[in-house]
Amino acid sequence: MFGVKFIKFQPTEYVIQYSKGKIKRKGSSLSFCFFSPTTSLVVIPIGSKDVPFMFEELTLDFQTVSVQGNLSYRIVDMDKISQLLNYTYHPRTKQYLSDDPMKLSQRVINVTSVLVKKHIEKMELKQSIQLTEELANQVLGDLEENKEIKNFGLEILGFSILAVTPNKETSRALEAQTREEFLKRADEALYERRNAAILQERKIKENELNTEITIVDKKREITEAELACELSSQQAKNKINQEQLDFEIKQEETKIALVHLEVENSKAKSDARAYELNQVMESLKGADQNTLKALISVGKNSSELIALAFQDIANNASKIGELNISPELLNQLVKK
Repeated sequence: MFGVKFIKFQPTEYVIQYSKGKIKRKGSSLSFCFFSPTTSLVVIPIGSKDVPFMFEELTLDFQTVSVQGNLSYRIVDMDKISQLLNYTYHPRTKQYLSDDPMKLSQRVINVTSVLVKKHIEKMELKQSIQLTEELANQVLGDLEENKEIKNFGLEILGFSILAVTPNKETSRALEAQTREEFLKRADEALYERRNAAILQERKIKENELNTEITIVDKKREITEAELACELSSQQAKNKINQEQLDFEIKQEETKIALVHLEVENSKAKSDARAYELNQVMESLKGADQNTLKALISVGKNSSELIALAFQDIANNASKIGELNISPELLNQLVKK
């Protein structure tokens, strides 16, 4: 029939068929026949869409940086967006009758640019370069809660920042500064290693000195112990010697007492003997010489008697004319 067409749509295309100003059918992945003079089709892409972006923003320290990344989104509320944007579809040319579908991505990029600017201008240059992941998470959270994004019925699937780069002059300055910092850190590391080596050597020397001091202390303790032992031994010896000396002194005192006693006894004996001799002498005052000799010879042995006889002969030699003594007699007398 003239004017009747057949059309088929993909699963990623959501179709709203209007016939005479009223919705006849809607859904995704539809295929149907329609009468073209009275039918208009609204086709909304419901698949995910990746939009790359690159912004130039100013940091807190007034440095220009380029923010490069990617944004993924999809349409989840088709009725809402169909009322805000014109997605009317020409079935023969398979083109949109309006450029609104092309502007949707730019609107999302504009919202993203505003949010990135809000966060970048609070960060210094080095922070913006180093904290790209944190920046991406902050912007993603803001996009998910953004009122304009919700009004269009969009869902943010992902947001990532690939790089935050300064301009060439700033980049060279940062490279030079970073290089100087690396060199400084290398010098500091070298200094720390040398200082650590010096400290280690100092610790070794201190340990050696402490060991020597400990050895000296131990030797002193040993010497003091030996001296104390020797002193104790000497004191014991002195005590023994003193006791021996005291004992000897007591013995000497005892000996002196005995000597005095012996002297007293000897004196008493001498006095008794003198008295006895005195009495004897008194009794012998009237005795003649021969009587005395006879008394003296009492108790003497033969040799003493022979000696007295010879003495008597010698005393009376003037009275003896001749005295003959044979050798045999003399030998016998001597033997006796």
